[in-house]
Amino acid sequence: MRRRPATGRPPKLDDAQVEQVRTALEQGVQAHGFEADLWTERVGLIVERMTGMSLSRASVWRLLTGRLGWSRQHPERRAVERDESEIARWIAHEWPCSKKGAMNTRA
Repeated sequence: MRRRPATGRPPKLDDAQVEQVRTALEQGVQAHGFEADLWTERVGLIVERMTGMSLSRASVWRLLTGRLGWSRQHPERRAVERDESEIARWIAHEWPCSKKGAMNTRA
């Protein structure tokens, strides 16, 4: 049993282009003129800017997870107005009182 070459269409980007894209993506989204650190469709735009090749969403996904070895990440959703010191104060002082009140009423 001899090994055969992989079947199917060859990838659009060669190894040098993939490394060029990896370097660009590691700089972050803001280095490429986007505001937030969410990639979604932006990876395809960056690939097109750097290589001149347009990739479908599926191809971008295969590039990120397969050739670059990256995994899907979800941003933490937190309010901009969040006040960590106020949250710590509430947990330390008010929550125990609420908890005691609930225990007394058997809620």
